[in-house]
Amino acid sequence: MTCACNAVKLGTWLRVTNLRNGKAVIVKVNDRIHPGMKRVVDLTSTAAKKLGYTAAGLTRVKVEVLGRKKPE
Repeated sequence: MTCACNAVKLGTWLRVTNLRNGKAVIVKVNDRIHPGMKRVVDLTSTAAKKLGYTAAGLTRVKVEVLGRKKPE
């Protein structure tokens, strides 16, 4: 799964956790967000489904940087 993020370099792996239900996914940054957006991370629909918030559209998440190496 992938995401867009302006805070870290392209190719960085992130763990994104939904703060409402505790579900987490690991995604790779492969794109940038439009500079006018206030979001920290923009996930693919697949990642959003796994986090359980597609009906809400947006949710609060915790973002952890895992590094440039693919996590095990």
